[in-house]
Amino acid sequence: MRKQILATLLLVLSYGVLYAQDHPYKVVFDLTSKDSLSQLAAVRWAKGVASSNPNAEAEVVMYGKGFELVMPERSNVLEEVREVMKLPRVTFTACEAALRNNKVDKKQLLEGTHTVPDGIYEIVAKQRQGWAYIKVAR
Repeated sequence: MRKQILATLLLVLSYGVLYAQDHPYKVVFDLTSKDSLSQLAAVRWAKGVASSNPNAEAEVVMYGKGFELVMPERSNVLEEVREVMKLPRVTFTACEAALRNNKVDKKQLLEGTHTVPDGIYEIVAKQRQGWAYIKVAR
């Protein structure tokens, strides 16, 4: 009886692993902090999602002070950001309201950074489309 239960459990787990690898997933990361450890975590996690499955998508949405991640003169992980930006299904998106509130012009952002009028709305919209949500915090 124990062998049958173990065999069934192994079969179910194997199916779950294979199913997850064959089906793409989408993750939106919520970054509000200018903290370098939080920023590095967001970059690494986005890279990890994109690397785990060729069809996976990741978007790092930055508002509050999170947009400093993509500001060349303020980012502590600029080279890592540039590397991950080259991945085909990873997007870095800054909130235009946060930029205005902090008197930052879009031209000060790293080339390739997307912007949206409202970062929170972007996250909510992604969740409605079935994207998983991860809050980046230390």
